[in-house]
Amino acid sequence: MKPVDLERHWMEAFAAQEAARADEPARLASARGAAIARFAELGFPARRHEEWKYTNPERIAKPPWRPAAAASVSPAELAALGLPLEAGPHLVFVNGRFEPALSSLDGLEPGVVAGSFRTLLASDPDRLAPHLGVAEPFEDRAFAALAVAFAPDGAFIAVPRDAALAQPLLVVFVGVPAAEPSAAHPRLVALAGPGSRATLIEIYVTAAGDAGGGAQLTNALGEIAVGENAELEHVVLALEARSATHLAHRHGSVARDGRLTSHGISLGAALARHDLVGTLAGAGAACALNGLYVAADGQHVDIRTTVDHRAPHGASRELYKGVLAGKSRGIFNGKVLVRRDAQKTDAQQKNDNLLLSGEAEVDSKPQLEIEADDVRCSHGSTIGQLDADALFYLRARGLDSGEARGLLTRAFTAPITEALPIAALREQVEAEVRARVAAALERAEAA
Repeated sequence: MKPVDLERHWMEAFAAQEAARADEPARLASARGAAIARFAELGFPARRHEEWKYTNPERIAKPPWRPAAAASVSPAELAALGLPLEAGPHLVFVNGRFEPALSSLDGLEPGVVAGSFRTLLASDPDRLAPHLGVAEPFEDRAFAALAVAFAPDGAFIAVPRDAALAQPLLVVFVGVPAAEPSAAHPRLVALAGPGSRATLIEIYVTAAGDAGGGAQLTNALGEIAVGENAELEHVVLALEARSATHLAHRHGSVARDGRLTSHGISLGAALARHDLVGTLAGAGAACALNGLYVAADGQHVDIRTTVDHRAPHGASRELYKGVLAGKSRGIFNGKVLVRRDAQKTDAQQKNDNLLLSGEAEVDSKPQLEIEADDVRCSHGSTIGQLDADALFYLRARGLDSGEARGLLTRAFTAPITEALPIAALREQVEAEVRARVAAALERAEAA
């Protein structure tokens, strides 16, 4: 397929769905039309673009993806995925479509809105209308435009003023691959009203399905708004199969004296790219970005974060950790931008990486762009291997090589995993990390 044909493929796929979109509300149709027009204007990025220097966009754009068809997952299949759904009310989407039979809002506080785009468009379209298009920071991103153009549905959550959710709210996006390469476009909008308190957990997994193991692209788009004096804790857990490609754009905006705490865990997919933008829009706004990415043989993970301080007295803390084993590659690019009016900003950023093999590779690029003159900002990065003295100490006390390496790796990841807000989620993530690291080390020792 020639490069010029890449855009044409998606334009033709969009046109082919015209009949299926005939009964959609006018506002949704308008948003889709604007998005596909913007995609046609932008085209796919090229490797020469600085933001795609380390991840070849053709690996994402070139496969002949078809829009993922509606699929079903049984309650037993969902339960077999081992997700902590008992932790609170949950919405489940399969190939981007809401599945009421798999969802439960039992225990959700009165006044909280949690449901699908399609339901809200039928009952309260004015509420959703401002969020149908591409979020501001991603207006020049072709893949974000495709998410708007093709998303069959989406999750919408609104927590009212001064509400405090006693339980976390979970949104699960299940991908079911087809025989041929397919693309799902999950969307999420979450609004935390002024003075509210809530925890939101967003999970991406792959189910086997009946058609078997074709490749699947997850092209996710998320928008989060934290109101004045509100607090939202947001977890994103990406656990898709190794046959998947995960691409995500997420924007979080924080109003005056609000706080957003983000935990991003990337463990699955052959190729994963997470693009997160946090905008501190009001005075005294704060955010904390915590992240962990684990990659093993052949996996490629690219993390890009931007914290945009636009108002005075803002504070941001960022800690991302990477564990790379086998022949894998990790990329971290984190930017802290302090605007001229954002005086008294306090921003700290750090990226630490642990290489468990001589073939693993990581590129780390923390950045500061400061236009204000009364700030306190710092950034740093480390790349290293397990400490030989610590390994010797543990081996001398009876641990074999794999156990010693696993223990030190868990100590490295603990600052991220232990900060996760619910015990069941912490246990699942820690178990997944242990299993993936142990398997990679066993393969390395056997080679």
